[in-house]
Amino acid sequence: MGFISAFNIVKAGALNWPPLNQPRLPIEMTAFSTFLLSLSGVLLFISYHSFKNNRPFEKTFLCSVLLGCSFIGLQGYEWIKLISYGLTLTSSNFGGFFYLIIGAHAAHALGAIILMLKVYFERRQTEKFKHGILTVQVLWYFVVGMWPLLYVTVYL
Repeated sequence: MGFISAFNIVKAGALNWPPLNQPRLPIEMTAFSTFLLSLSGVLLFISYHSFKNNRPFEKTFLCSVLLGCSFIGLQGYEWIKLISYGLTLTSSNFGGFFYLIIGAHAAHALGAIILMLKVYFERRQTEKFKHGILTVQVLWYFVVGMWPLLYVTVYL
């Protein structure tokens, strides 16, 4: 929240935001990756309830992980393109805040995906999986829930 607050303060004090000499962010592509991330959260929810009701849950769980990986992959592709267009950490306050805020989110998403995979491979140990999936859900819902706020604040 500190990064977002600082971003909004600097943005409010700027005459032109984003700076005129900086590339525009890919709003449409990021809207698509937002959809993928949201769908990942829904699939994790469905997977947990399938597990809880002793129904097959592995496919929806893995699809949730794959959609999270797709989100990270699209973000990486976006970053490569933006860097090639001149948006870097040092190109402006806009670039610095963009990579700091979106990078912090990406780090949380990547950490959550790694934890999701760890939990998935423990699925045969029912009690351990039960506690693990609850922990993963909290972290993943935080990642998924924060993203729309970041998207609206930084991209729009």
